[in-house]
Amino acid sequence: MDPIEEQFAAFAGTLGVVEILGLAFLIAVVSETVWDVIRGTRGTLRETFANAAIAIVSALLERTIYGLIFIIGLVIASYFALFDLPDTWWTFPMAILVADFTYYWMHRCEHEVRLFWANHSVHHSSPEFNFSTALRISWVDALIEWVFFIPMILIGFSVAETVVGLVVVVAYQSWIHTEKVGKLGWLDKIFNTPSVHRVHHGSNAQYIDKNYGGLLIIWDRMFGTYEPEEEKVIYGITTLLETSNPVRINFHEYLMILRDLRRARSLSNALGYLFRRPGWRPKP
Repeated sequence: MDPIEEQFAAFAGTLGVVEILGLAFLIAVVSETVWDVIRGTRGTLRETFANAAIAIVSALLERTIYGLIFIIGLVIASYFALFDLPDTWWTFPMAILVADFTYYWMHRCEHEVRLFWANHSVHHSSPEFNFSTALRISWVDALIEWVFFIPMILIGFSVAETVVGLVVVVAYQSWIHTEKVGKLGWLDKIFNTPSVHRVHHGSNAQYIDKNYGGLLIIWDRMFGTYEPEEEKVIYGITTLLETSNPVRINFHEYLMILRDLRRARSLSNALGYLFRRPGWRPKP
């Protein structure tokens, strides 16, 4: 089996594990939804259905064209690798750690650069926070995010190790989208926990752009973006979309960028609308 075939075989094996985990999480989503409806704590199912519709399209894209782009892109990058890390017992644990570090900076970039926020804001746009929120992933997500993991390939990780590292980091985050688990003491200062992630989804002034970590929260503590959960979290983005239409949810911010680009009076202003922080406006 040549190297490329090995990478695709590893990807297929990882996808099989993801499918099993996805089925287990789907059962958790349905169970939580039924429980909330019975207790009357979820007044409407519009957001839940929107999240499900978005998830179905995302799954189809990621398992077809996006998956191919992801793997082919990283395989091409592997030809330019500067090092070749040995295949030992510590390689995969190290890949997970480095993937988590990479995820932190990717995630931070998605909040601090408007063009990437247009993609990531989909995940933050729900005024609710439950397991189904974890399914609310932009249809453009997998088309963009693989680029951030090219450095892992360049420093010597294989495509399989990089993909597995990313899958572990992303899969871990499924269970933390819940209000049913309170604070977990010292764990909240090391891992990304439900309490930590509730803060990340908050539109409260002190919660905006905090707690970017995927698996570990130590990166936020190291780089000054950690915020503990104190006051009640107000979920969603600062200007609510007021729609449960999956298409509008996915492309609303891109349309807002196009609107601003049409109004731009200079190239620097246009670049500012694309690459500065969300909400940036040129000085009058």
